Amino acid sequence: MRERLKSGFTTGSCAAACAYAACYTLLSGRRLKDLSIVTPAGREYRPKLTKVLVEKGAVTCFVRKESGDDPDATRDMPVGVRVSRRIPDQMLARPELFLTSHDLEGQALSHEVYIDGGKGVGRVTRAGLDQPVGAAAINRVPRHMIAREICRAADLLDEQGPFFAQVILPEGERIARSTFNPRLGIVGGLSVLGTTGIVEPMSEKALLDTIYVEMKQHAALGEKVICLTPGNYGRDFLRTSYGYDLDASVKISNYVGESVDMAVDLGFEKLLLTGHIGKLVKLAGGIMNTHSRMADCRLELMAAAGIRQGLEEKLLRELLNCVTTEAACELLQQEGKLPAVMNDLMERISYHLNRRADGKIQIEVMTYADAYGCLARTKGADALLKACRKKGGS
Repeated sequence: MRERLKSGFTTGSCAAACAYAACYTLLSGRRLKDLSIVTPAGREYRPKLTKVLVEKGAVTCFVRKESGDDPDATRDMPVGVRVSRRIPDQMLARPELFLTSHDLEGQALSHEVYIDGGKGVGRVTRAGLDQPVGAAAINRVPRHMIAREICRAADLLDEQGPFFAQVILPEGERIARSTFNPRLGIVGGLSVLGTTGIVEPMSEKALLDTIYVEMKQHAALGEKVICLTPGNYGRDFLRTSYGYDLDASVKISNYVGESVDMAVDLGFEKLLLTGHIGKLVKLAGGIMNTHSRMADCRLELMAAAGIRQGLEEKLLRELLNCVTTEAACELLQQEGKLPAVMNDLMERISYHLNRRADGKIQIEVMTYADAYGCLARTKGADALLKACRKKGGS
């Protein structure tokens, strides 16, 4: 029996743990013996502090990133956070770049926390990313994780903010050279990403085995309809927009083509694929593995759809210069061309998926963007979603 691969913890989880330890030591004068936080996924993380630096008015704590069995470039990388009570003037002047004052649900935090990147953390230089231009490339969820842990330490010790947390990745600038960050407009280091705080191992064979087993379980129950999503974002979209039961969908990561093959082999009659436009747009070019190392021609495919829809050359050039598909959607929306381009892409996506399945299964598709919700869907997607919801008991 294949041994289950070990998952790990994201750079954001490491930073959140360091933030708690540094804030606790700053406010209490004592070093933590046992460090523990809970990730957004609900899993406890208990790292060992590798270094604690105490200076006047500030404390910096470091851990090493535990990536589990994932062959990640940041595996075993040192991650640190420096916490102080002195807020630099430039941060007070530009709170939109630094201040985190509410949690992910919009509730006010008990203290204001200003967050920035230090050595090895990239800086955003182009619009269209998770953070605004000028901000450190620390995404929304990790920022809230860091702020939450600082508030937890301050509340425990009955101390008052505000606080300043600076994330430090000593090896970040070197590692970032092998990533897509420079192309995306993130300069000087790495991004701090993640939505769950957990790094899932990316062994291709193990992932495909897991997908197959999960789909086989649905088939064994006599189900003839299967709902697939690339990841957590697709599941969240189904839940928040349609009230769909998450347990009834199968997360397939980047393996769209293989998952379609499995659905055919297992005898499913209908398949609903739901995913973010940044993933699914690649299917319009027949790219059935959506990982960026396989191919990244998202904007080129959107521009090709634009050509078919008669967009002017100036708009096409602007489209190709966008950093993300979300930014491209915003541009198309401003020009009143978003529906036409999305419907064009959906036709190509449907064509390539049906070609892959050789007509042996009915395939319907829905794609979305965070700012716009559902962008396009195939003709039978709504009916199939209703069948999936009924199956999931929603």
